[in-house]
Amino acid sequence: MEFIAAGMAIIGSALGAAYGNSQVVKQALESMARQPEMAKELRSTMILGMAFIEAVPILGIVIALLLVL
Repeated sequence: MEFIAAGMAIIGSALGAAYGNSQVVKQALESMARQPEMAKELRSTMILGMAFIEAVPILGIVIALLLVL
């Protein structure tokens, strides 16, 4: 059961991060299309937001390792 729980923790966090990243990119591209002069600032903010979202799967892996050990 521990291995199933670990796998579910990794899958859940990966799916959540993928959905979050897709929403960030979608909104950033939409904003860049509306205001091209703000593209540089929007791009840097998008990358920062994606970095924070990518912390979620890392925490999922840590939780999965704690469940297995």
